[in-house]
Amino acid sequence: MSSPRPNAARQALAARATLGGWHPVEWACEFAGTALQLGAAFWLVAALESPLSPLNKAIPWPTVRLALIGLGIGALAWAVALSPLGRRSGAHLNPAVTVGFWARGVTHVHDLVGFILAQVAGATLGALVFVLTAGSWARTAGYARTEPAVGPWTALGVEVAISFVLVLAILLFASSARTHRWTPAIATLALTVLIPLGGPPTGASMNPARTLGPDLVSGSFPALWVYLLGPIAGALLAAAAFPLLAGGRRVLTGKLHHDPAYRSVHTDALR
Repeated sequence: MSSPRPNAARQALAARATLGGWHPVEWACEFAGTALQLGAAFWLVAALESPLSPLNKAIPWPTVRLALIGLGIGALAWAVALSPLGRRSGAHLNPAVTVGFWARGVTHVHDLVGFILAQVAGATLGALVFVLTAGSWARTAGYARTEPAVGPWTALGVEVAISFVLVLAILLFASSARTHRWTPAIATLALTVLIPLGGPPTGASMNPARTLGPDLVSGSFPALWVYLLGPIAGALLAAAAFPLLAGGRRVLTGKLHHDPAYRSVHTDALR
């Protein structure tokens, strides 16, 4: 008995992102989603790390606080992915994630640039609102900056490694018709594990925009190059390792949550 012919979605897997052009609505959604997610995430950092916060006193174990931060940041990203903003843009919320999708041919270079600019602008707005509203909590929490507690090259290695794991997990889950809907969940789980691991040496950024926003607002740039280069290098390594681990699969969608009711500027084999 002959095997069934591949359907149109499977045939579309070989296509690279070719839409190109200007997509201001998607970029605006990415900007707003990043601002909302990171603005709330910075408040979460202050609530758990500022010595002025009762939560900081109630939870004296740093590893537990870091795990809660990771869980909270992941849950916030999940919420954005499920919102109309995320359903439209794809809710990358992180230049490293966008680079990973671009390197796998799912996101066009025009959207690579547009998304990254939107993410940096959104992170900066989120950090500004956080500093203006959190006051002394923001100051005593270091303005939610990420700063290395180890040498810069060790910090770079940590950021490459944890970003590699995060982006690879997202790409693998987005490459299966059975698992793509759980991509936000695996990202949340990864952050819950990786932030306690990477937090002590580097602050576990894994996101150039997440570091650059607070740095711009506070006017302090501790080892910024580590947090720009590390996550991007980790994402490129994840994209390179993907074919070795994906069992012949290709990335099906450039969105963390695929919804056929919303158009996609990414190559999308689930449409």
